[in-house]
Amino acid sequence: MDLIEKATVLHYHRHRILQFQAGSVQALGWRGPESQRKRFETLLRLGNFTGSTLLDVGCGYGDLKAFLDQHCRPFTYIGLDHMPEFINEAKARYGGSADTYFCRTDFTLAQLPQVDYVIASGAFSYRCADPGHYFKMVRKLFEAARIALAFNMLDRTVFPQHDLLTGHDRDEVKKFCRTLAPHVELISGYLDDDFTVFMYRDASVLRLRSPF
Repeated sequence: MDLIEKATVLHYHRHRILQFQAGSVQALGWRGPESQRKRFETLLRLGNFTGSTLLDVGCGYGDLKAFLDQHCRPFTYIGLDHMPEFINEAKARYGGSADTYFCRTDFTLAQLPQVDYVIASGAFSYRCADPGHYFKMVRKLFEAARIALAFNMLDRTVFPQHDLLTGHDRDEVKKFCRTLAPHVELISGYLDDDFTVFMYRDASVLRLRSPF
């Protein structure tokens, strides 16, 4: 994404903060708490996070950390986001928790740490003039994951036209991911216009996944 596209994303979220109130899930771009919860429940199926390190790319307020705490702990959580307002709120909510770290950074440019799991929820929803941008970022995030990567996207066949947000072709995405990972799963049905992709380095890890 170029500087204008990134500035547009920041403006979009600042407008939603004014519209829906700081700290709300709507300010993050979600329709409401139920939409966020269904995405989190799907991401939980990626693996057994207990004792692992997890990188949350585009972490928003860090709410995924709180959700995972209800199902698996302890684990080391690192949240990244470009929005200072989001990172400040995330630190206020969860910064005092053990093994929890938040950093304001542009993940598209930053050198990412090596972790067990990488999760990107909502990070690929924004329009970009570079058609190869999304696959470049999938590759980058997968390279940072020792065990697996999970990300969600809006479904192009269902999601309506939008000035800032964009959907993706699920078959095209899955085909690309299979060029990088020996085991790829695409999950849909939890929301009408969203799908999630799991990419694993070793299929044997599947038996350790969360039963949720």
